[in-house]
Amino acid sequence: MGLFEDVMINAKNAASVVGEKAGQLVDISKLRINAADLNNEIGKRFEALGRVVYDSHKTGSTSDELVDECVDAIDELYEQLDAVNEQLAAKRSHITCKECGQENPVGAAFCIKCGAKLQSEAAEAPQNTADSCGCSGAQSSTEKPAEQNPAAPEEKPAEEKPAEDNEHQD
Repeated sequence: MGLFEDVMINAKNAASVVGEKAGQLVDISKLRINAADLNNEIGKRFEALGRVVYDSHKTGSTSDELVDECVDAIDELYEQLDAVNEQLAAKRSHITCKECGQENPVGAAFCIKCGAKLQSEAAEAPQNTADSCGCSGAQSSTEKPAEQNPAAPEEKPAEEKPAEDNEHQD
């Protein structure tokens, strides 16, 4: 009976994990749909703003109040979209770069796309001091080749290669 109980417990645990993952996927899908809806609404508002500007230009009247209303509505939608994208990144266990919008792993100190320092969200994650950059030493190894790269072109002057090519052409 002990083996059967162990198998049942393991099956229940596995089903629980699968259920949690399925729930996460559903949440992520809902957030993606919400983000797509917001993007669609933003597009519609930009189109309406264009119509307002066109009509006011065509008639020669000023509609600054309507333009301001459209701009405010678009800004509000962008704020909602940012909130949804932050929720989406949190569900995916990612941090979104404030500079370029790239998603980065939770422990990253710098953006993988633009190199900007990620906000205090990464600092709030518990990390040991040996891995404070969240990259398991990868940052120090990437810095060394960057320091060595300027010396590499000096070792191989660009003028030597074309000269060799010219000798073979004669």
